[in-house]
Formats: sequence, structure tokens, C-alpha cells
Amino acid sequence: MAHPKEKTINVGIDVGKHQLDAFILERDIQISVANDASGIRTLIGRLARYKLDRVIVEATGRRETNLVLAAAERGLPIIVCQPLKVRRYAGAKGILAKTDQIDARVLAEYAAVMKPEVRAIPAGNLRRIRDLCVRRRQLIDMRTMEKNRLDVMPKSFHPGIRKLIRQFDSHLVALETKIDQLIESVDEWRQLRERLVTAPGVGEQLANTLVADLPELGSLNHKQIAALVGVAPFNRDSGTLRGKRRIRGGRATVRTVLFMATMTAVRFNPRIRAMYQRLLDAGKMKKVALIACMRKLIVMLNAMVKNGTDWNENYA
Repeated sequence: MAHPKEKTINVGIDVGKHQLDAFILERDIQISVANDASGIRTLIGRLARYKLDRVIVEATGRRETNLVLAAAERGLPIIVCQPLKVRRYAGAKGILAKTDQIDARVLAEYAAVMKPEVRAIPAGNLRRIRDLCVRRRQLIDMRTMEKNRLDVMPKSFHPGIRKLIRQFDSHLVALETKIDQLIESVDEWRQLRERLVTAPGVGEQLANTLVADLPELGSLNHKQIAALVGVAPFNRDSGTLRGKRRIRGGRATVRTVLFMATMTAVRFNPRIRAMYQRLLDAGKMKKVALIACMRKLIVMLNAMVKNGTDWNENYA
């Protein structure tokens, strides 16, 4: 028998390798199922009986992916949150014990009290582009580690290391071809990438990452987009103490690629280069100047997309 619809229902789901533990806060119901296709169908079927406000899970190294995609496809308000935020919430409440059932309850309470924003979950080709971009970054990291080993390992190991590097190069070419094909298959994504790369210093890799990981680009104001990426400085003041402003949070995947693009932009984008030099001349540290330029670059790209125009110096 289906449960009656509730005005507000918050659900927390603890994701384990083999098991999913859910807690429906307002009904005080605990559900445990296997973390497989059958268990996910069962859980989503039970949750779909309620009028849900939020269903929240922690990011667990992609073990939550199948559940999240299935919930999004069913239209459930699924949210993937940062584990650190939930642990801080639990600590503030004095919850020190940690079991799967307790974690599910804490997640549900966090959803009810903190009310994190429900955002659309990428699906279909957009999800595939994101996964390909993630895999590309992984391969680049592994290739860099192997290249570094050429400087420290005995020469007898070099042939094997170079063979691995060539294999990484081959895999990267295949991945980049797939990313290009997916983006070319959708006119909106292709046009967005073509617009973004008109900005000096912005290459296809940053453009691809923005397509996959920053769909909000062009729909937010300059402060919101900087905060979302994680390049907006936050104050650290108390009383008469004036601490250094620091960037916090945001989307690390976007920020990492944006940093590399900014390194190029300070050389080839006239306005970004002028801003970087002006900050250095004012005594700013190089890292501080680069972060300021990162913020300027993403704000510029956001304005380009919002206004539907290619790069011009007025955006920088």
C-alpha cells in the first residue's frame, strides 16, 4: 500500500560498496538494499511514493553514480554533497558515532536543516563528456608521473617508462577524439566551444571542461560564477584582525583546468597579461595575481556566453 503524500520529505542515503542505507526523516523509516541494479530500483520505487523535497547522498568516489543517475531519470530531487560539509554538521550536533544507519539519518537531517540547492544532474552525452574529461585528467596525471620518473629511475627502466608514456599518449588521442565527436554532435555545445576559444589563452580543453562541468556558464552574474568555480575571495576578519582573503570551495575540476589556461592567458591575452603585470608591480605574490586573473578570465567568459558574443577587449 502506497504511503500518503507528505508536504515535506527529506531522505539521506549512505552509499556503501555493497549496500545502500536510506533514512526517510519525516516518517522515521530506515531502508536497506543492495547497491546493485535491483536494489536501486527497489529503493527508488519506495521513495517515489512520497512528495520529496530532497534526497541527499555523499560523493563517494563514483560508487553513488548509478543511484544518482537512476534517481535523476525518475525525477527525484537528488543531491550529491561534499562529505566534509556533512561531517562538520554532524560534529556541530555532537554526533561522534558513525555507522551506515547513523550516516543516513545525519544526511537526512542535513538536508532538512541546511536545505542544499537541488541542481540538474548531467545525463546522456553530457555525462559521457564529463566522464571522458575526468579520465583524460587521470591519464595526464599518470603520464606526468612517468615522465618525472625518467629523471630519477636508472636508465635500464627508461625503455619501459617510455613505452607507458606512448601508451598514455595513444589513449589520450582516442579520448580527445571521442570528446570532440560528442561536442560536435550537439549544435549548442559546438557553438559554445567555438565562442569560448575566441578568447586568447582559452583552448579546447578548457572549453570542453566548461561545457561538461559548468553548464551554469552564462546564466549567473559575475560574483556567482566566480564563487561557483571557487575563485572568489572570502574575508577572514575578526574584531580588529584583518586576515588574508582566501578562495574556498567551488568546482575543483574546473578550477584546475582554468588555472592552466590562465597561465597561457597571462602570456597571450593582452588584457589578462596587463592585469597580471599590474598586480605584480603593486607587490602582489605571483599566486595571488594568478588567482585574480583566473577570476577575471571566468568572468569574461561568462559575459561572452551571457551576451552571445565572441571575445573582445571590453570583456577583459
